[in-house]
Amino acid sequence: GACQPAPYELSTRHTSANQNERIAFLILHYTDEDDARSLRLLTEPAHKVSAHYLIPRDTEQRPLPVYQLVPDSQRAWHAGRSRWHQYAGLNASSLGIEIVNLGYPPQDELLPAHQRRWQPYTQAQIAALGALTRKLVERYQIPPTQVLAHSDVAPERKQDPGPHFPWRELALHYGVGAWPDETRLAELRQQPAPAWDALGWQLRLARYGYGVAPSGSWDEQSRAALRAFQLHFRPALVSGEADAESQAILTALLERYFPEQR
Repeated sequence: GACQPAPYELSTRHTSANQNERIAFLILHYTDEDDARSLRLLTEPAHKVSAHYLIPRDTEQRPLPVYQLVPDSQRAWHAGRSRWHQYAGLNASSLGIEIVNLGYPPQDELLPAHQRRWQPYTQAQIAALGALTRKLVERYQIPPTQVLAHSDVAPERKQDPGPHFPWRELALHYGVGAWPDETRLAELRQQPAPAWDALGWQLRLARYGYGVAPSGSWDEQSRAALRAFQLHFRPALVSGEADAESQAILTALLERYFPEQR
């Protein structure tokens, strides 16, 4: 049998142009647990959840260790039911980073998001996250508007990584993720446009990427998307209510990242 010719010869001489990276998104989470329990939840089979990377909190080790729990090439179980633009089920097309953070005390559950006592991130965590995400975004050419919060892609279910997450610092200092042009935003604040109606908000939130079905009325899906938007870009007031500041921020973002769709 060893002398039989091989039944085929694999040739790689012809390469199709019709392909792209599996990884199109970077999704950021907090664990809602301490270091030890976070590591157990993300690695033990009984919990059925994982992430590509885990950034711990309560360690004196420097530089801060970052645990790679799943290879980039593999599908981790972190996003669950999720949507952004035309993509659904984002586990298949994303990398997930979990950051150890306790969120807020259970007794704050009924308070608006901006009134809860959220745990801040440490400077060591932010520095590690910034360096890691910059490397991943460069490696996989992930667009700024596809570096997202878990709350962005699952707004009716999730709130992480919460209002203390440093989106502005990540964008301006590390070049990771979307942020409005602040000069343009100041101009829009000085000369506010007429307020959008519900349909106007829905169309623009959907254009940016949120999973909103334009209905012309404020349903819970639309309010959840607006709350997620405020968590990401205007965390000082997370109400799910339309307001001039949120409108100015979304206008500036659409002008910067989707100008061809104006």
